[in-house]
Amino acid sequence: MSVRHRATADGYVGRGRDRTAELQWAGGRCGRLLAGVTAGILLVGCAGSGDAASGESPTATAGASSTATAGHAATSGATDTASGATGSAAGSAVGSGGSAGGSAGSAGGSGGSAKAAPGGAAAVSGVVTVYAAASLTASFTELAKTFEQQHKGASVRLSFDGSSTLVTQLRGGAPADVFASADEKNMAKATDAGLAGDPVAFASNTLQIAVAPGNPKKITGLKDLASSELTTVLCAPEVPCGSAAGAAEKAAGVDIRPVSEEQNVTAVLTKIETGEADAGLVYKTDVSSAGGKVAGVDFPQAAAAVNTYPIVALNDAPNPAGAAAFVELVTSAQGQNVLARYGFGKP
Repeated sequence: MSVRHRATADGYVGRGRDRTAELQWAGGRCGRLLAGVTAGILLVGCAGSGDAASGESPTATAGASSTATAGHAATSGATDTASGATGSAAGSAVGSGGSAGGSAGSAGGSGGSAKAAPGGAAAVSGVVTVYAAASLTASFTELAKTFEQQHKGASVRLSFDGSSTLVTQLRGGAPADVFASADEKNMAKATDAGLAGDPVAFASNTLQIAVAPGNPKKITGLKDLASSELTTVLCAPEVPCGSAAGAAEKAAGVDIRPVSEEQNVTAVLTKIETGEADAGLVYKTDVSSAGGKVAGVDFPQAAAAVNTYPIVALNDAPNPAGAAAFVELVTSAQGQNVLARYGFGKP
């Protein structure tokens, strides 16, 4: 399975899905779903008193794959869902509460289903969409590959950007399973909006001054960045790295006048790498992940700007089983070891 991600802010990563069989339910509340596969096409019908109140019928797309997953089958607490079965066997329908005992229930939504695994544990399949802070790009890309190796029927779709941009997209209805923020402030925006329950802190990060390799401008601390002779870029104040930069400036008693304020640390780092700016404030992990394209300068006031990273499975996750499994990986000893290798501290 390949890991898919994009670092742009266009938001709705659910577009252009490449699943071979996808169901989109356009009708109203359904009392019971009936599913089957005929000639490679997933056929779904609705039975019971709540049939398609809107009068619209479900649509199915043909696919050569032997597995199909029902999407958005649960509506307003009616949790009857249908999961595709292998080969041309009919999908199974389960009642309120998802799978019970050893039955194979689906984790409805944009491609996720949970089937009974040996020993009663829920197996994970389908697409798991993860919205994560841009500073997590390298570490989460590796973790996504590990996740896909652990769950052969699943794939991870990663969307990276500034945490403030991501939470705005989520509050606007963008479909996602997991949200990982670079600070607690933006995570609070998601939980206060009712998008998620209690997040779990999984990492911490501190700032470093990013400069060109060899540090040709001989920058030694934040006071140098306040010089009019240097071009400095920072993250925008609403972005976690920008908020941290403000705290560091205050601690150092300096006022940095950046030539630009970027929406994520990746954009700041790019301007240093390309020579558009002499210096910028980014996370230590970003300097480490740059692979020699930039150098890092430590400064004492970074201790006043330590960010804690929280992660949460979203309440309306299209793939709740996949969301829970990904959060579990990130917070596990294995996940913590990966994060440590990329320079993250303990939460």
